[in-house]
Amino acid sequence: MPQFIDTRALNDDARNAAAREAALQQVSWPQNLAPPTVSYTSHGHVAIVGPATDLQRAMQALTDNELASITLVTTQSALPHDSTHDLASVRDIACAHPHLEGYLGAFHLSAGDGGASLSQASLGRDHFDAILDLGTPALLQYELPPPGYHRVNHTTSLEQAVQDLQACVGEFEKPRYFQIDSDLCAHAGRGQSGCTRCLDICPADAISSVKQEIVIDPFRCHGAGSCTSACPTGAIRYALPTPERLDDYIARLLASYHAEGGDTAVVRFLDQETQASDPPPAAGHVLDVPLEELGAAGLDHWLGALARGGAEVRIVMHDSLPPSLSRLVHDQYAQATAMLAALGHDTRRLSLIDAGDSAKRDALPIVAPLGARLETTRPHAKREALNSILDFLAAHGTPSAKRVDMPVGAPFGTLDIDADHCTLCMACVAVCPVQALSTPGQSPALQFQESACVQCGLCEATCPEGVIALHPGFMADPETRSQVATVKEEAPFECISCGKPFATTSTIASIKQKLADHPYFAGDAIKRLEMCEDCRVKDIWHDMARDPNAQLKV
Repeated sequence: MPQFIDTRALNDDARNAAAREAALQQVSWPQNLAPPTVSYTSHGHVAIVGPATDLQRAMQALTDNELASITLVTTQSALPHDSTHDLASVRDIACAHPHLEGYLGAFHLSAGDGGASLSQASLGRDHFDAILDLGTPALLQYELPPPGYHRVNHTTSLEQAVQDLQACVGEFEKPRYFQIDSDLCAHAGRGQSGCTRCLDICPADAISSVKQEIVIDPFRCHGAGSCTSACPTGAIRYALPTPERLDDYIARLLASYHAEGGDTAVVRFLDQETQASDPPPAAGHVLDVPLEELGAAGLDHWLGALARGGAEVRIVMHDSLPPSLSRLVHDQYAQATAMLAALGHDTRRLSLIDAGDSAKRDALPIVAPLGARLETTRPHAKREALNSILDFLAAHGTPSAKRVDMPVGAPFGTLDIDADHCTLCMACVAVCPVQALSTPGQSPALQFQESACVQCGLCEATCPEGVIALHPGFMADPETRSQVATVKEEAPFECISCGKPFATTSTIASIKQKLADHPYFAGDAIKRLEMCEDCRVKDIWHDMARDPNAQLKV
């Protein structure tokens, strides 16, 4: 339940500000001094694409350029003969429907999808280094286009775009923002498709599914972080900083702030660019978490900040956020507040505020911090880390012990399994990437643990009997969520020849029903389905020895 706040202490803003400054002196932002990097090399061979009149304007804006070559690709009318100046480095090509893909130093511009290479036709090179797109519609429709691609729009003038284009010469580096562990990925298994959350949310379209494996193009990745927050298993992890180091920073910052005499902290998540333009100074009780990108922290970090001593968490939104990232933050916020309410906490502990709104930034918290703090360090596994936070919030709240609805696509829920028609074939166990479905091993049994389930749907798609259905929602009873429940258990079926247990009664009955009319198992041969693999082979060879021509009758 919410606690009363000593507003007199809160009003001592100078003391809180001093405590914050002392904490910031003691706790440094986690830096990776030698992060993995991605390198680009551009020799200055550029293509400018668009109508002839716009190309002429662009050429007039190109002054004192050091570009190696300029290829003008006209998409409508042809260029006048005298429009390309007297520069040997300028060429022009007509192409009504050019197709573009790539990134700085490696742009492939072709005459239509799969058509002839325009860089080969113009320069005899495999690619262009940079692109200025003046056409309508844009060649690339990504919210975050790749490095080296420039376009005139409501935020970028032609002069600015040309200036940026001219700067795209040389060698460049950027951090490799992500780490990926395919073993944890719930995207696909056994030929079936499952989770697509990262594919649906990437604003740079840098994520693809290749042979049912998630692949991230580091050259097109902008480090927006939306994939890492959306990934329910932790298969994709943000690297600047890692989730463990970010949580550790928040925990140490809060602990130092309170140790220095600070009261009732509000933790504010925002990106570094927004923090740099923030109107100073923030109220003393506001502790900032300045992220590389806002998507680098999700609901696990927000709820973790509450569990580690923050009274409230405020997430700062701004107009330049890519729409997909904004949707992700709103979706994570909806999930987090639904779980807070289900666990008996005031949902006003979490809020979204606009950049530049100093009144909401500095507002005194409405509720006091929890009566205790989560002291344990964050586990490496993302779902395990979130479960530890949810268990802590449940222990210090009043859980409803009911299943509550969650936003569509939330990675929380149970499974509806028709145990009567389940054959315990274990196809679902084999495909589950998070071991939410398991078997004890001693005897044929299917077990399920809801707290591990991410609702990827692989089990539902794989089940040969069609007896599994996803049931989304959040169970607010911690014991029920964490319980390893036995869904079905049977005695093992023993081989009728040697007595070795090798399957379940349900599996054998199902196979016999499906193969009853197969000529290979006609007559007494149907008994082979009740034999283990060794005895089945022996029985076949005995029949062949007695009647070698029998195999020709099948």
